[in-house]
Amino acid sequence: MLRKYSVLTLSALLFLLSTSCTSTQKTEGKQMNDQNGSASARRKYTLMTLDPGHFHAALVQKEMNDEVSPTVYVYAPDGFDLNEHLKRIEGFNTRPANPTRWEEKVYRGNDYLEKMIAEKPGNVVVIAGNNRKKTEYIKSSVDAGLNVLADKPMCTDEKGWELLKEAFKSAGQKGVLLYDIMTERYEITTVLQKALANNPEVFGQLQPGTPDNPSVTKESVHHIFKYVDRRPLVRPAWYFDTTQQGEGIVDVTTHLVDLVFWECFPDQKVATEDISLLKAKRWPTVVTKEQFSQASGLPDFPDFLKAGLDPKGALQLFANGEMTFKVKGVHAKTSVTWNYQAPEGAGDTHFSVMKGTKAVVTIRQGKEENYKPELYVTPTVPAQKAAVEAELKKAVDQLQSKFAGIALKPTSDGWQVTVPDKFRDGHESHFSQVAARYLKFLDEKKMPDWEVPNMITKYYVTTQALKLAQKQGGQGGKTD
Repeated sequence: MLRKYSVLTLSALLFLLSTSCTSTQKTEGKQMNDQNGSASARRKYTLMTLDPGHFHAALVQKEMNDEVSPTVYVYAPDGFDLNEHLKRIEGFNTRPANPTRWEEKVYRGNDYLEKMIAEKPGNVVVIAGNNRKKTEYIKSSVDAGLNVLADKPMCTDEKGWELLKEAFKSAGQKGVLLYDIMTERYEITTVLQKALANNPEVFGQLQPGTPDNPSVTKESVHHIFKYVDRRPLVRPAWYFDTTQQGEGIVDVTTHLVDLVFWECFPDQKVATEDISLLKAKRWPTVVTKEQFSQASGLPDFPDFLKAGLDPKGALQLFANGEMTFKVKGVHAKTSVTWNYQAPEGAGDTHFSVMKGTKAVVTIRQGKEENYKPELYVTPTVPAQKAAVEAELKKAVDQLQSKFAGIALKPTSDGWQVTVPDKFRDGHESHFSQVAARYLKFLDEKKMPDWEVPNMITKYYVTTQALKLAQKQGGQGGKTD
């Protein structure tokens, strides 16, 4: 049978010809000359993109990496999702500043998964798309001996979590690495919040909190209609269906639960036995027909969404969720809210507070911050402000070696940690940073010992929270 491949860009083809890399088969271990033919660079990794239905699949390729072949193999059914993905990659290739040079070799066909596993032209699978299929994609890929870099969420319900556990077991047996894309670990204010919260002279000890007054709170506000890479984001219709995308409580909250583990218990394993799920709830975002059309480009709701319409003809989209849980004795609350569109000048926002016995470290991203995340430190006991300030100044001085230019600015009740713009690279750039981190793991043929157990436990928390919230009644849809 003839291959149904298409070459995306002439410029990328010319680059490959000039580098003497003409093979369309597996490229691991091939030697590729540079454009002058004077040196060779070993490309260790070749990407395969599987059924890219989410813009995150393209953001992994926003920047090139010296270890990754510029030839990427895409396996997907023909249609809207694939075409939108290829447009984004072409946008990276043709942008005026620092253009990429990806060459997308595309297989279009309904047997795309079987075809990828049979051919295996690469050694790393990137999976970001319809979440109903994602966990099965992950399991099939690792069973075939392929490394997997997957967008969150890797599963959206309890059944998927059980399959995900099997996938991690298979990955261990096959000697491949399965990893999810946790971009929020690379946001500068989060990095600094973690550093200060783990400085006992500044922060003291993490308070245990209570179910009604948690020690750690993380809230995220997102928007259905928004711009990505300066273009309006077009949402596929299935994105509004919770049976395909998953509910908000198992989607964006994945990041928030991850940050609770990562910041509160750095380099520590968190087991399911360390978790007590206390309460959870979910509620819908109302999406009108006009809003759906603007976000999706379609004239009306498709038939598979009409069962979720209210009497006024609007979609009841269960994009919002909140959970409170106890982890290793610390009470934490995470919540996600989806609005249709951000106010003028605003975007997605993040709020995070960590309460210590000496200080409270908070990230706010509201109107007062011009919708940019900013970091604040306040003394837990106002009378101890001078002592906290002295230690905080020492901590900021010590952090200069990594983050030169950060400084303290007095506020009415404490201090703001000001951050130079050079460290504010933005959410979209964090995908390349995650990919670079993952490649380092592949180079070392292992991840930190805590990563896999914490991923398993993280998805246990989100899927059990969904199960608990659904007991309160209601059905619905979702987003990111």
